[in-house]
Amino acid sequence: MEPLPETREALAEYMSLDSPDIDDLIRDLAQGAGELVPDLVGLSLGLDREGLTFTLVASGDGTALLDAAQYLDGGPCVEVTEGRAPVLEMDFADPLDEERWRLYAEVGAAAGVRSSLSLPIYLGDRLVGGLNLYAGSSEAFHGHHAELAALVSASTAEAVSNADLSFSSRSKAQAAPGILRERLEVETAIGLLAGLRGLELAEAEQRLDDAALRAGVDRAAVAHVLVRVLRQDP
Repeated sequence: MEPLPETREALAEYMSLDSPDIDDLIRDLAQGAGELVPDLVGLSLGLDREGLTFTLVASGDGTALLDAAQYLDGGPCVEVTEGRAPVLEMDFADPLDEERWRLYAEVGAAAGVRSSLSLPIYLGDRLVGGLNLYAGSSEAFHGHHAELAALVSASTAEAVSNADLSFSSRSKAQAAPGILRERLEVETAIGLLAGLRGLELAEAEQRLDDAALRAGVDRAAVAHVLVRVLRQDP
């Protein structure tokens, strides 16, 4: 699992010089977690900034889009990273989990993800972010919470703490020329999201933009997943 190129580029100027290299960090986490959880399919580091969660780095497009689904409509990584829950494991086969975070569950199922685990990252006593792990089987994380939590070392916490990703700086770093070409699908996704949550179109568009920004992906990619998932509803 490799970090997204655009994520690496966007973060390069924000990481402090004495922080661990972001490539090495994500590879080490992926390797360690993969040894404990053979069905691991992706992971991301979430960053808490002023009560909002951003994706600091993700191991692939699918992982970042799962994060975006949570930013749109709620999910375990947001609950943990923003301090509303200590640790959350989600089994996508559990109807209660799917009812609580429906959009997240549907995007996860479409991506072949069957369970997730979100763990907090602390620097001393301060919550600075969260480690989000995604697996291809329902019980992949059972019995591994403590070992996976131990992977979140002081260096990881320091890297997360030192990242400075405001909405404006990340938006400039990730401007994508393909957005205009995908405008029709974006507008369709906005309409579907508005209908799903009873929002005004402008509010649905803002929610889509914010989710893409926080996940570190193009909003056209988020729109594509939304259209694919929501149009499957009966």
